[in-house]
Amino acid sequence: MSSTETPAAAPENGVVNQPPATTSTPLSEGTKTQVQDVLTSEIGISVMLNRLKQSIASAKEFALFLKKRSVLEDEHANSLKKLCKTSQDNMLRGEHRGGTFGRAYEEMMVVHERMADNGIQFAMSLQTMAEDLTELSLVAEKSRKGWKQSGLAAEQRVADLEAAMRKSKSKYDALAEEYDRVRTGDTAGRPGGKMFGFKAHKSGAGYEEDLLRKAQAADQDYQGKVQVAATERSELETKTRPETVQALQDTVRECDSALALQMQKFASFNEKLVLSNGLNISPLRQASDTRSLRESVLAIDNEKDLSEYLSGQHVRLPPRTGPPKYERNALLDASRPAVASSPVTAHNPQQQQALGAVQPPPSGIFQGGSRSSTFSDATAAPPSQGSIGHSYNQSLGSIPVLGGPPQSSSSQHQHERSFSHGSGLNQGNGPTNQQPYRGPNAPHHQSQPSGSRFDGSFNSTTSQGPPQLGALSFQSPQPQQSQQPPYSQAPAPQNTAPSAAFQQPPNMIVPQSHTPPAGQQMTPPRPVFGITLPQLYERDGLAVPMVVYQCIQAVDLFGLNVEGIYRLSGSVQHVNKLKNLFDTDSSSSNLDFRNPENFFHDVNSVAGLLKQFFRDLPDPLLTRENYLAFVEAAKNEDDIVRRDSLHAIINNLPDPNYATLRALTLHLHRVIENSSTNRMSSQNLAIVFGPTLMGTAPGSNISDAGWQVRAVDTILQNTYQIFDDDD
Repeated sequence: MSSTETPAAAPENGVVNQPPATTSTPLSEGTKTQVQDVLTSEIGISVMLNRLKQSIASAKEFALFLKKRSVLEDEHANSLKKLCKTSQDNMLRGEHRGGTFGRAYEEMMVVHERMADNGIQFAMSLQTMAEDLTELSLVAEKSRKGWKQSGLAAEQRVADLEAAMRKSKSKYDALAEEYDRVRTGDTAGRPGGKMFGFKAHKSGAGYEEDLLRKAQAADQDYQGKVQVAATERSELETKTRPETVQALQDTVRECDSALALQMQKFASFNEKLVLSNGLNISPLRQASDTRSLRESVLAIDNEKDLSEYLSGQHVRLPPRTGPPKYERNALLDASRPAVASSPVTAHNPQQQQALGAVQPPPSGIFQGGSRSSTFSDATAAPPSQGSIGHSYNQSLGSIPVLGGPPQSSSSQHQHERSFSHGSGLNQGNGPTNQQPYRGPNAPHHQSQPSGSRFDGSFNSTTSQGPPQLGALSFQSPQPQQSQQPPYSQAPAPQNTAPSAAFQQPPNMIVPQSHTPPAGQQMTPPRPVFGITLPQLYERDGLAVPMVVYQCIQAVDLFGLNVEGIYRLSGSVQHVNKLKNLFDTDSSSSNLDFRNPENFFHDVNSVAGLLKQFFRDLPDPLLTRENYLAFVEAAKNEDDIVRRDSLHAIINNLPDPNYATLRALTLHLHRVIENSSTNRMSSQNLAIVFGPTLMGTAPGSNISDAGWQVRAVDTILQNTYQIFDDDD
């Protein structure tokens, strides 16, 4: 048998597809005989119906594959096109690089857009193929149903006639046998020799005639049914069956050929897609005006881009100024004391003599408006102004601004113990452990020129960010105090009630570790811990306290992947140091937790500090007023009802509590998102924060601990249903 070829693919979207020819293997004579025997037999129609059913099912399955592949390719291509446009528009903004990088990036986006166009065309072709196959399957299935009904009906009709013929023959044979027995008088075949089915009064001759008549009628009936069955079978074998089998064969061949053709087109379209994408990425050398993707990327010159950017900023250069010069304000000379109290001036006798003629300012001149005084006012003020208690109280309210009332030598040490930060990280736990502060600052002040009494304090302050009390010049240079005797020339202090601890000779050095009176040490200047959230909000104007913000920021940056974060305890010493720093000045640059050095590179201590803040709140974050409501809401077994009940209670929290809870919950949700590495699920975090956030209420019992955990766990699991995201 000669090989046959399938016709070439029809033009698709204006492109002629020429699939490769397919050949069929010649059949042997034995196989041909077997095929012909099956087709002409009684099972020929049913076998062809089953074969056509397989072809239709295969066509449907491939059509479904093409349809889904088309959807995927279309989504991918459109998403890629949209992504390229968005990314290209963003890259054209001024906040992104330009130059050779910008041109290379634009060319890369153009390549991807062309690939997306190819993908869209490929998806459209697949969709057309899927529709063609689906339509073909429907036509073939309809044809199969028609031929099945007509072919099987003819087969069934012949089978029914042959069954009736066999039944008629059986009846005919039985009557003939009965007639023969009656005619010969043989009754041995009947039990008792009696005849059944006839009335007893009939004679033997009448019975014989009756049987003969019935046998003749059965013979005629049998003969007629044989003729009808033979006629129907002849028509079935010569016309109906061959026509049905041939029609089914044609339908099978049509369906199979169409399926094979579509598969060839699918292979061809895949080749075209890959080839087109390849030419987009790396075009042929003939098109010299188009660079390949690799050439575009390799053309990026980082040094050239940087140089062009910097040269473009040349027009923005500010006018040059000379070196900074110190200019004394003439207004300060009127308030300069007769004898300078700063140890720095001891090395400049001329300046000291000039200042000796100036009358000291009246007592209390800085008490009312000292917060608006200049930096020089604070550093140049003599240590004998104001009473100890009054100066201390004034300084409590002026920590964020520089220039509080001048302090006596005794109150200097009080400020140093309560507020002095030094490096911010090397202090001891308590106010009595101030020795680490002296080391970094003393050399800094000693390195200043002796002719200026202001430069040292100014530089030490600005080097750490915003000016803080811990950086003032009246706290550190003890070695210089031992070299100068001006204290013996200063007027008598105006302190009305100094304690025994401060009654010392004027030229005596007071050690930095001297412990101030307990009554002045208990209350920090601007406490953060142990203050209610509404009070903190009213004082600082921050919806989320600074300590909460900094701790969350540190854990987000450095602790999301730390195993056991919030479960493992940090260093108690580190926690106490950080707590003391926040109580001193929460806006200090030393408390910027974006720098891990500011929390000793110990993120667990930051987590412990955050938990300590919430434990120290006089009224818990979720408030005692709502304690019972939270517990009752947690007892709801229905998850939705429990979530909505907690949501309603949270909405009724005071504004500072709500804002802080929202920030904490969104942060803990980010911790949960990294639970695969930090091992902290919502349940684990709820166990840690449940009692901390809810506290205890009068009349509560130990069994409420489980409900506390359940309430916080529900809040964490429904973070974005209860709160809006930060984005």
